[in-house]
Amino acid sequence: MRNIFRLLLLATVLFSSLGTVKAQTTAQRLFGRLQKIQAKGIMFGHQDDPFYGLTWDYVKGRSDTRDLTGDYPAVMGFDLGGIELGDDKDLDGVPFRLIHDEAVAQNARGGVVTFSWHPRNPLTDGNAWDVSDSTVVRSILPGGVKHEKFQLWMKRVADFLLTLTDKKGNKMPIIFRPWHENNGSWFWWGQKLCSDEEFKGLWNMLQDYLVQRGLDNLLFCYSPNLDGNWTTERFLKRYPGDDRVAIIGEDAYQWGTEADFVKQTTADLTFIKHFAKEHNRLFALTECGYKNNPDSTWWSRVLKPILDKFGVLYFLPWRNYKKEYFGPSKDEPSGKNFLLLYKSKNILFSKDIRKIR
Repeated sequence: MRNIFRLLLLATVLFSSLGTVKAQTTAQRLFGRLQKIQAKGIMFGHQDDPFYGLTWDYVKGRSDTRDLTGDYPAVMGFDLGGIELGDDKDLDGVPFRLIHDEAVAQNARGGVVTFSWHPRNPLTDGNAWDVSDSTVVRSILPGGVKHEKFQLWMKRVADFLLTLTDKKGNKMPIIFRPWHENNGSWFWWGQKLCSDEEFKGLWNMLQDYLVQRGLDNLLFCYSPNLDGNWTTERFLKRYPGDDRVAIIGEDAYQWGTEADFVKQTTADLTFIKHFAKEHNRLFALTECGYKNNPDSTWWSRVLKPILDKFGVLYFLPWRNYKKEYFGPSKDEPSGKNFLLLYKSKNILFSKDIRKIR
């Protein structure tokens, strides 16, 4: 009976957003709004956008995106890594009080907020990239030696997310994207570090806990890494299920040649767009970029044709940091080229989506 109740609860949070209900949750309303936005164009997103850039740190109101275009991103990404330990700052040194304030500000201006989570390794006490032990996921599932420890970690995540409210005290709509890039093996929840069933158990455990804490404002996003060779059979092995996923994403960076990036991303988005349509899910390019972009025409010549072809919900370049940047800036060579995307009618920023409800 308890399992049936849990599934019914999740179905109410996720699946009923696709139908007609008398009283929609915050997550369901967000789903409907995102459908309307996607009909208008493709949202630009950026990780850690209001905290720092190529030449500055922690200047209130500043943003590399805003400096370049005069507008904020339509989507802002933030990370919760470190919250599980009770830290004051996330894994990139951003104070959680500022993450709270900027997430609330982004929501107030009509923007979209997405959270990822890079939790430390609960078994070894290493970081999220510590893959020295292949029993980590097993250790935190029910009956595992670290299960109680991870229960506390999930509580701290939920406690923080519950503080994200608007001026009226209503819970903010949030895209929540846990356990990303799981088809790789560089995180302790990756492909070679746990079985498919253990991964699904990990996903379900976290999602069930957050939903039972009353977080009916979360749209869950499942986002594997660039693959280039997806099949339905392979994709379904770790896919949590339509009753648990509202958005299907992919993280796709150009690490190698331009030709390989275009070929693999095109192949993956062809598959994901078809899969998302068949399953009535939204789909997005949840992380992307070209590290320390050496190509001054990359945005319009390489990425824009891919965006135009597939019409993703949003694309989110990773953070801009002095030594490692992925997004546009007036202080780097491709910034001027990015303005072609800003001026394009189908690439949406904060002002473009403000009135879409």
